Amino acid sequence: MTRDDTLAGIQSRTVDTDCLETHYLEAGGRSGTDEADGTVVFVHGNVSSSRFFEDVMVDLPAGYRAVAPDLRGYGDSETKPVDATNGLGDFEADLRALFSELDLPDPVTLVGWSNGGGVAMRYTIDNPEAVDSLVLVNPLSPYGFGGTKDEAGTPCFGDYAGSGGGLGNDEFVAGLAERDRSEGGEASPRKILRTFYVDPTHEFDEEREESYLTGMLDTATGDENYPGDATPSENWPGAAPGESGVNNAISPKYCSLEAIADIDPEEKPPVTWIRGDSDQIVSNESLFDVGTLGRMGEVPGWPGEDVFPPQPMVDQTRAVLETYADSGGEFEEVVFRNTGHAPHVEVPGDFLARLEPVLQG
Repeated sequence: MTRDDTLAGIQSRTVDTDCLETHYLEAGGRSGTDEADGTVVFVHGNVSSSRFFEDVMVDLPAGYRAVAPDLRGYGDSETKPVDATNGLGDFEADLRALFSELDLPDPVTLVGWSNGGGVAMRYTIDNPEAVDSLVLVNPLSPYGFGGTKDEAGTPCFGDYAGSGGGLGNDEFVAGLAERDRSEGGEASPRKILRTFYVDPTHEFDEEREESYLTGMLDTATGDENYPGDATPSENWPGAAPGESGVNNAISPKYCSLEAIADIDPEEKPPVTWIRGDSDQIVSNESLFDVGTLGRMGEVPGWPGEDVFPPQPMVDQTRAVLETYADSGGEFEEVVFRNTGHAPHVEVPGDFLARLEPVLQG
């Protein structure tokens, strides 16, 4: 499958790999038989697709090849089950198979956004020699999403209750399944896009908003994909992770990425951590985290700050990256003001200004 609605300069392609039929977008890089100056791979987040990177891809410096795949169950790629017990391993394997099929030269610059930041970290942990530079954009915490309470990623409960597929918003999931493009409902996909994917003050170009919304709606829903299955729990809020689906794969029960700090110093790529200061999805008080919602009184029975505080996602990432630097690596934290969860969409010029030195470095 290929798309015919990409921005000028973007090619839509599909390839069969050893893992799945993968759709990807590509821009720049090769002229005739000339090799690209370098390759940058963009990895999208949860409930999104490669569409969210088009604006940046078309403006990359001349000579650089950009590749942005749709992960399994997203965009125009094949839908296959996600084995949550392997953390983000299915997505990493899909990336590795795609790189092999496209014969991408090592090393690449890897840019991961949100959950894609977790996938990029997992890929770097397992293949550090294949990554020239790592760019994390509002990334998933190295300790996963939900259910932990301090910088060290200590679980709130032994069964990791409060994380996983059982905490998805039913209205939002139904909107995805029904491909709802309406403006109604507090949890409609369009409302979530406008309110949480970006700073609420951001105004979309009408055509681009429709493309991003399509990128959200092209998400496979159900127990094997988004959000995943659940296990009943005696602990608050009554649900623990199941074994399949995306939100279980990012539960701290299965998702553990702090080993990035243990990469051999000789192989540690430089890390650029870019985040928006008004991100409401990945933050120290995420409005998608049941700990935050419990504190706000939105989820009854909250056991209190000592037992289940909001997950300090940003602090956890910073702590792991500081350990990364202390053990022979280097990282830079870049904060965009008045910017939410998608700096590459909200301030693409500023984002590119930070990305270009990484590519040239």
